[in-house]
Amino acid sequence: MKPTAARATVVALALLIVGLGLAACGSKSENLKGEPEKLTLDLDFYPNPDHAGIYMAEKEGFFKEAGLEVAINTPTDPSAPLKDVASGRAELAITYEPEVALAREQGLDVVAVGALVNQPLTSLIWLKKSGIKSVPDLKGKTVSYAGIPYQEAFMKTILGRAKVPFSSVNLVNVGFGLIPSLAGGSAQAMLGGYSNVEGVDLQQRGKEPVITPVDQLGVPTYDELVLVARRSTLEANGERIRLFMTALRRGTEAAVKNPKAATEAILAANPSLEPKLVAAEMKATLPLLSARTPGKPYGWMNPKEWEEFAAWMRDEELISALPKASELLSNAYLIDEIPE
Repeated sequence: MKPTAARATVVALALLIVGLGLAACGSKSENLKGEPEKLTLDLDFYPNPDHAGIYMAEKEGFFKEAGLEVAINTPTDPSAPLKDVASGRAELAITYEPEVALAREQGLDVVAVGALVNQPLTSLIWLKKSGIKSVPDLKGKTVSYAGIPYQEAFMKTILGRAKVPFSSVNLVNVGFGLIPSLAGGSAQAMLGGYSNVEGVDLQQRGKEPVITPVDQLGVPTYDELVLVARRSTLEANGERIRLFMTALRRGTEAAVKNPKAATEAILAANPSLEPKLVAAEMKATLPLLSARTPGKPYGWMNPKEWEEFAAWMRDEELISALPKASELLSNAYLIDEIPE
């Protein structure tokens, strides 16, 4: 739901102040809102290059300039972020488009408010040395996956399009062991790794991976990473979400302009990562984070594509009813340009 007219006026004035401050010789604007408003963000996973825009927005003070104090949490349970938003423990969380549809099916009060990555990263990957040339060559082979139900449905769609019987492929749930299964030879292909993460990791190991995102293999396209909020949060504090998305856009642009600083920001947030690998993943990730639909604001989600993907989920019996796009997403909290 959209904010009230009065609240929308306040938002417009606040954003105008931010924009005027930015327009003055490119300098940072002053925080004229007094005490910053606190906002909790749950990541989908440990800090990594997918989160470059977030950590650059924090590093460069863009959240502070928007009048926000953002607490960034790393989940210990992959299912926690959506639950935290639905329960009100977090205002925002990063999740995946399929999970938004599943959450609606479960009755969780969450809606996507912006895309962090507006295309699939999940890929089918095999090694060049395997001799596999195309999907039909998977017949009789072992394919590892992360155990996510909709990824099993991805595999069914991919094999069905290539007229390969699902039963002719040995699909094995390896959880987080995707790379070891492929690099070690226990699987001849893997499904579920990201093109910009596991794909790059394999490249850095000299394994010569062949990487194909699932939407190139018959699965409807979707937004891999999205930000979700609770509808009641949007009704009460929609302007806070809008300001966050504006700061995130600035952080993403700053990361694209300075990949080295973005890499340093991620390493500072997660020192356990290997710097050379993070730099390589960052190079592959930044074009994905900055991708925009022509004529649409940063973070825009295509309602028609969401409905087509939801229809695929229904046909695969992952959900029972076909939701409207308006039940899953809202583009009302996105700003194309900072007002001047």
